[in-house]
Amino acid sequence: MRVYFDNAATTAASESVADIVRKTMLEDYGNPSSKHIMGVEAERYVREAAEIIAATLKCKEKEILFTSGGTESNNTALIGCAIANQRAGKHIITTGIEHASVYEPLLFLESLGFEITALPVDENGHVKLDVLKESLRPDTILVSTMMVNNEIGAIEPVKEISEIIKSYNRNILYHADAIQAYGKLKIYPKRMGIDLLSVSGHKIHGPKGIGFLFIDENVKIKPIIYGGGQQHGMRSGTINVPGIAGLGQAAKEAYDNFDERMNYISSIKDHIIDGAEKIEGVTVSSLKGSAGAPHVVSISVDGVKSEVLLHALEDKGICVSSGSACSAHHPGISGTLKGIGLKESLLDSTIRISLCEQNTVEEADYFLNTLKELIPQLRRFTRK
Repeated sequence: MRVYFDNAATTAASESVADIVRKTMLEDYGNPSSKHIMGVEAERYVREAAEIIAATLKCKEKEILFTSGGTESNNTALIGCAIANQRAGKHIITTGIEHASVYEPLLFLESLGFEITALPVDENGHVKLDVLKESLRPDTILVSTMMVNNEIGAIEPVKEISEIIKSYNRNILYHADAIQAYGKLKIYPKRMGIDLLSVSGHKIHGPKGIGFLFIDENVKIKPIIYGGGQQHGMRSGTINVPGIAGLGQAAKEAYDNFDERMNYISSIKDHIIDGAEKIEGVTVSSLKGSAGAPHVVSISVDGVKSEVLLHALEDKGICVSSGSACSAHHPGISGTLKGIGLKESLLDSTIRISLCEQNTVEEADYFLNTLKELIPQLRRFTRK
């Protein structure tokens, strides 16, 4: 039996996504900047994708900037806004549990003279709002937080975060990394007070190498890629029509029958949590039901290293992650697990299970039964 439980790292493209990508590569392959009929047809795919995505967010099509994925979206939001607004101040606030595609650009900005404040989180991974209030300053120009944590599935109180920011100074920009949230939560940036929002296509059964950044029309931002002036000068370079067309299709499917699909995924998550908590020496760091994201479960196994458990599960046909796949080449202890106060002996003994609607209860039971069998064996091996 093969079980794929690493959907937070990447998802399989849907058949309809693959079909539209193929069509735009082999048939409607024009450059959308060209003025002839092939270019016009290519531009139609881009426009329709923007319309679909804008409808899911209840925003305007012109507020959608297509990028190469979540990393570029985060870099554009952070670096572009920091450079554009630095006359108002050089203080930026984030959290201690952000993805590398947020904290690395912030380290770059710090090298340019910006000051970065990283907020702590509670034991569930939620931003401490009282510390946020205390951290805001007259020179604060930008706040950036995740919407859903990629390791434990914590859902951040983004509306409350925005209300605190805007009540202090309405000109402070709020960026939300929604890479693990889009397609899993209903997100309306205008209502939530979010100025910029990052999304990646391959997390929602779309193609790799494509994503978008929502930028509120009132946001002051500079491009970080220069050239031919495509996308209203905000991102130069030939527009990736196959990727964008696939992303638009994936976005549509992500919000079709949304409640039914998310309730189904969440039920499997809860089933895994219930089963895992019955195993001796296992700690679960994810919340059940709507208190946490529907698709992520973080499990720590006392006395078993995460890499050892990962490969033992792999031998049984089960694919999980030992952390964020995007940080696999940056070894070290997870800032998220340290941030929630997980005991030290479990920091390198944690795996992540991440689900999609293609997963089943039968797969969950196979995983739980395999986990029960493996843990005692691996503990004995570790002790030797």
